[in-house]
Amino acid sequence: MKWLVLLHVLGACVWAGGHLVLSLGFLPQALKHRDLSIIQNFEKHYERVGIPALLIQVITGVWMALIYVPVSCWLTLASPHHVYLWTKFALLAGTLVLAVHARFFIIPKLTVEKLPQLAFHIVLVTVLAVSFVLVGLSFRFVYF
Repeated sequence: MKWLVLLHVLGACVWAGGHLVLSLGFLPQALKHRDLSIIQNFEKHYERVGIPALLIQVITGVWMALIYVPVSCWLTLASPHHVYLWTKFALLAGTLVLAVHARFFIIPKLTVEKLPQLAFHIVLVTVLAVSFVLVGLSFRFVYF
């Protein structure tokens, strides 16, 4: 069980940390200089680690959910763990919706004029990533 938590936390570090670096470090420079290549260069390198990190989080997260919350109880909100589980699923759904929207509607037609739209997506995914971390911590230490 400890190795599941370790893999999950490492994935969260890469996913949330990478998006924080992108949002706070690279995005302001790209917007200031109106330079798409700043974001594109970061993404080219980050996706090799970020996407596998997200997949590791999903796999280990579902695995731990099966351990902590019996499947027969997943549709209830009987305890804080049930609420956290559904909150995590909602955050994942939001992340996937933003990823699909960006991949099919923003990135194929990306121009400097559409950089603010991409920036909005990046900030939203970052907020979702940090929210994942906070909700994950709440499984162990109740914050909400």
